[in-house]
Amino acid sequence: MRLILQNIKELVQVDPKRRLWVAGKSMSEVQTIKNAFLIVKDEQISDFGPMEKLSQSDFEADDLLMEIDCSGKMVFPSYCDSHTHLVYAASRENEFTDRNKGLTYEEIAQNGGGILNSARHLHEMLEDALFNQAMVRLEEIAMMGTGAVEIKSGYGLTTESELKMLRVIHRMKQHSPLMIKSTFLAHAFPMEFRNKRKEYMNMLVNEMLPLIAADELADYVDVFCDRGFFTIKETERILLAGGKLGMKGKVHANELANSGGVQVGVKCNALSADHLEHIEDEEIAALMDSETMPTVLPGAAFFLNLKLAPVRKMIEAGLPVALASDYNPGSSPSGNMNFIQSLGCLKYGMTPEETIHATTINSAYAMGISESYGSIARGKVANLFITKEISSYAVIPYSFGSNLIETVILNGEIQ
Repeated sequence: MRLILQNIKELVQVDPKRRLWVAGKSMSEVQTIKNAFLIVKDEQISDFGPMEKLSQSDFEADDLLMEIDCSGKMVFPSYCDSHTHLVYAASRENEFTDRNKGLTYEEIAQNGGGILNSARHLHEMLEDALFNQAMVRLEEIAMMGTGAVEIKSGYGLTTESELKMLRVIHRMKQHSPLMIKSTFLAHAFPMEFRNKRKEYMNMLVNEMLPLIAADELADYVDVFCDRGFFTIKETERILLAGGKLGMKGKVHANELANSGGVQVGVKCNALSADHLEHIEDEEIAALMDSETMPTVLPGAAFFLNLKLAPVRKMIEAGLPVALASDYNPGSSPSGNMNFIQSLGCLKYGMTPEETIHATTINSAYAMGISESYGSIARGKVANLFITKEISSYAVIPYSFGSNLIETVILNGEIQ
């Protein structure tokens, strides 16, 4: 099966060099081809270029051919959303109302809300129901342009419930055309272990992680290293234990305070450090000397009215930055990566070009797939979207709240 996309107004995020990430000043430059074509063969990008280089022979092969006229429309690589929690049992709009009445996110969590609230609902829900709910959310984000997503556990807290979450994610991998990466997340201490931290840590390291690894249920291990959650020492222990079992580390870091999460993530060679609302020169310096992708979650900061991560300072220092949705029921109940681009521009002072890199190639790196996803290059997986007729790629972040995507292509197939 071949697809030929013709008369593309502008083919965006072209990268013949197949960079694994884009950093610093380079993030302000996006390569495009105007009046372009792109050929998909089977599941991969076979060729692309200006229309004058499209040959008649490209239409004469023996395999099945479909042509798409993209006049006035733009073509992008699909978004890669490297941080979500979209497997959950129930929404938390009651907590939203409580925050509007003046309670803080931390106060709600301390009173049994937040993560503990989600854990109670998840424990009660049957696995099939959890799967069916999550598949609806997955299809929703696909139609808004996301072609690869990392889904974290962390709302189970007990061994049984964490395994249930990870089994659901594994099942989603088998039933969805999206590229899905699964992550075991050490998210919080259950209420009954608040004064038995050592016991819970032993259970997590000696019971949960080996069982997860034995069934190959997680690609990565992540830890919420922040004030009121896991300490630096606890985080390091979990990341090292996961690493020994073949799960590369990630870290939720510095969302609520300057927690040391960035440094422990870098020390353990974490693939990404996410949130980063509270970082200073020391954290930026640590990230500069690492292969850890700084990942900012604008949806969570927007929804919780948090301090904003210093994205401009990070980019000007020469760092790469990824943006992800943090889709979850408590602090970012949306997986709309178009809106994440808008927030990047409106709240963090990023240019449209910087948000394109941050939501495609850099976020692909943050989930370990940038060799095959996140840019337009020959041999990469054909996860693409075609816009409606738009005047420029800046219209996407400009038109916050609108879905300007007309056609979604995943693994070379129109959805």
